[in-house]
Amino acid sequence: MAHQESATVPSGPAEVRPEPSLSPGGVGLCAACHRRGDCRLGLRTEVLEDDGSVTTELVCDESHEGGPGVAHGGWTAAALDELVGHVAMQHRRLSVTGQLTVRFLRPVPIDRPLRATARRVREENGRWFVHAEIALAATSAVLATADAEMVLREWSHFARFRTWLADQDAQG
Repeated sequence: MAHQESATVPSGPAEVRPEPSLSPGGVGLCAACHRRGDCRLGLRTEVLEDDGSVTTELVCDESHEGGPGVAHGGWTAAALDELVGHVAMQHRRLSVTGQLTVRFLRPVPIDRPLRATARRVREENGRWFVHAEIALAATSAVLATADAEMVLREWSHFARFRTWLADQDAQG
C-alpha cells in the first residue's frame, strides 16, 4: 500500500481516511507523534499485511521501565491500545477505543526487540473488534494480548468533542 504524509485533519467523508502520517519505519503516527516525527511508544516499523492484519516491530526503552528491567504495565497497555487502533488507521478509517481488555501474560523486557500483530476479528454495528499481541521478536513468546472494541467515527468527531469541552469549560 502506498503511503503519503498528511499533516492536517481532513474535512472529507468519514468512510475514507487519507493516508496516515508515517514515521520513517512506516508507523502510522497519532497527532502527538506526528509532531515528533516518530512513535513515542517505541513502534519502529509497521506493515499492513495482505490479510489486513498489521505487523509492528517495537522496543520499550528504559524511560518506560516499571520493575527492574521490565516495561511498566501502563506502557504495555498503551502500546496495545496504539496497535489495535493502527488496524483501522492502516485501512484509512478513523476509530476510537470503546473498550480495551489487556492480558499481561509475562513481563515485557525493556530494550529488547518485540514484534506485535493486530487484526480485525469482526465488524458489527459500526465497530471493529480487534485482537493484538506483543511477543519477543527472537522466540515469538507472547507476553501480552489485548481485545478491543474500536468505534468507527467520522472526522467531525473531534470538532464535536471541542464543542462539548468548550461547553464544559463555560459551566466550570
